[in-house]
Amino acid sequence: MVPLAKHYDYLVIGGGSGGLASGRRASAMYGKKVGIIESGPLGGTCVNVGCVPKKVTWNAADLAERIHDAKDYGFSIQHTAEFNWPYFKKKRDAYIHRLNGIYERNLVIDGVHYIKGRASFAGPNQVDVVDGSGNTISYTADKILVATGGRPSFPKLPGAEYGISSDGFFELEKQPKRVALVGAGYIGVEMAGMFASLGSETHLFIRGDTVLRSFDPMIQEGITSHYENYLHISVHKRSGISKVEKTESGSLKVYFSTKATPTKDDPVTDSRSSESVVEVDCLLWAIGRTPEVEDLNLDKAGLVICIPLDKPGKKPFIPVDDFQNTAVPSIFALGDVTGKVELTPVAIAAGRRLADRLFGPPHLSNSKLSYEYIPSVVFSHPEVGTIGFSEPEAREKFGDENIKVYKAEFVGMYYAMMEPERKAKTRYKLIVNKADDERVVGLHIVGESSAEILQGFGVAVKMGATKRDFDNCVAIHPTSAEELVTLR
Repeated sequence: MVPLAKHYDYLVIGGGSGGLASGRRASAMYGKKVGIIESGPLGGTCVNVGCVPKKVTWNAADLAERIHDAKDYGFSIQHTAEFNWPYFKKKRDAYIHRLNGIYERNLVIDGVHYIKGRASFAGPNQVDVVDGSGNTISYTADKILVATGGRPSFPKLPGAEYGISSDGFFELEKQPKRVALVGAGYIGVEMAGMFASLGSETHLFIRGDTVLRSFDPMIQEGITSHYENYLHISVHKRSGISKVEKTESGSLKVYFSTKATPTKDDPVTDSRSSESVVEVDCLLWAIGRTPEVEDLNLDKAGLVICIPLDKPGKKPFIPVDDFQNTAVPSIFALGDVTGKVELTPVAIAAGRRLADRLFGPPHLSNSKLSYEYIPSVVFSHPEVGTIGFSEPEAREKFGDENIKVYKAEFVGMYYAMMEPERKAKTRYKLIVNKADDERVVGLHIVGESSAEILQGFGVAVKMGATKRDFDNCVAIHPTSAEELVTLR
């Protein structure tokens, strides 16, 4: 363990992906005295209760799907037992614990001081840390980074406490036979897909008619349809939970109301709804996350949080400019606490660029992360990949007359051997700006291996590729991705 100091060049509050990336670069590359404060396991949400254990679980769910598909390829696979959730969880937990150790060893290698405890500001250059024994130690720094991330949100309704969050998903010791998830965002969609693929009876409650409402309509409609018709998830549309009750047996009764679906003859239905109840073994709230800022005592540092009234949830963000500067010259912020793109690779990239700008050579003095054309994926079943503008966004930004859309919908070769009811559709969409030499301003894909496909195409879109550039690339056959360079 590197000996702790009382004053640092750079003090980072939060040992998640963004804070670690920024702190390690400042120390290892630029020789600065850096301290990182973290009250929980190193790695933050992504490593402990997010991206990493989620993808491991997705892999298990994907294997379950492929075992089911194997018979159509001539394999006779007998299920002698159900999915062994406790065995899988034990191995997954061990993997995450191993990663925590690697992160701590990397801090030692890079000369970063690891300070265990809960931090709060005592001034613009001072932070108080309460350690595991309840002792308070004060640290000062020339520059301080806030990268504390966020935590899951819970609704305020009777019985909400009986439900778990996405964090609680990774604490489940056994697989629930019946599960209800609330939320149409990527967390709810991903976890619903995993539960269903692993054999749980799955209910998904959403307020609208489609999941992933911030994504392109093709993605919304494609995943909603697939979840209903292929994974046989009960998608309760236009629904809201009113209360939750726990029964004597330990199961949960989830009471909900469903607004009538508008029809051509009766488009006004907001005043009419039906009341229903579903009984499940587990209820998971996936209704968003809120920045972890409440106990930081930001006011003592001269910081004022921002609660944007035009965004759902009205969450308390720390306002920053394009360079991650706050209103206080000595304090910076990045990641989920800033209300920008809430993705781990975004926080990592922003953190490294911030370290370059603050401590690097003169030619890096204007380093910053561009928040345009950031690729992102949803590990649903099937996967979703997206970069750039959705079709409605593109038409609004560039003008309807300047937008041209190329689309393809087909059954990938993997499904050629399947029975008709198992033939999942692959959907691709390319959006170009005709006024800018048909530059690609949006790319959206739904289907097998979308995450891997998008990483490569994301480079092209970020570089400003045009439809002609896509056309000039020779297709790789037979693949699904070749459709993206042969669209007409």
